[in-house]
Amino acid sequence: MKEKILVVDDEKDILELIGFNLSNHGYSVETAASGEDALELIKKNDYALVILDIMLPGIDGLEICKIIKSNNQKTDVPVIMLTAKAEETDKVIGFEIGADHYVTKPFSPRELLAIVKSVLRKKTRKEETSVQVIEHNDLKIHTGKYEVTVKGKPVELTNLEFKILVTLAKRPGWVMTRYQIVDAARGEGGFVTDRTVDVHIASLRKKLGEENNFIQTIRGVGYKFIESY
Repeated sequence: MKEKILVVDDEKDILELIGFNLSNHGYSVETAASGEDALELIKKNDYALVILDIMLPGIDGLEICKIIKSNNQKTDVPVIMLTAKAEETDKVIGFEIGADHYVTKPFSPRELLAIVKSVLRKKTRKEETSVQVIEHNDLKIHTGKYEVTVKGKPVELTNLEFKILVTLAKRPGWVMTRYQIVDAARGEGGFVTDRTVDVHIASLRKKLGEENNFIQTIRGVGYKFIESY
């Protein structure tokens, strides 16, 4: 079965170029020229990957990426941001909301194809090894379903909050620096600041409610997940 890829760009030539190259290498390709059209397709279909331009009419690519990564049913869909913006701050924003890779226009079709293959291989390996149920007291984490419950009630987390929680919970008792947390949660190539980690941890604790004591702050170092309290 062919892996289905959605390509979103308001430039017809770009859509045709990417679509032609991906189709020639065995992928099933669908395209959208606006953010609204892309969201409709994403809602109705299961894609192996989304290639997403930032500068789109209507809803922009960053907002679409944020919507994908905040949806528990779609959060594991890799997103490659395709854009003419090359400033580091734009890349920071893209990675912060969960983008898996960043390609700057103009680009080589061969380079993009190699990145697509690499991202899909990484996704496959992750799916094969990541399914795990972690339980501590009334906290339950199902890594395969991207589900977190406290006393049986679902807790809605962002993609990055979920990854940070899993990263800590898989290593109870280990003290991890902020940069170690983000590297483990997102993988190499991500952009992060100390402040970003602190903000996500604070939001995570708030959402976990009475189970937030599992995450302890180690002053001057980072955080750790304790096995019981």
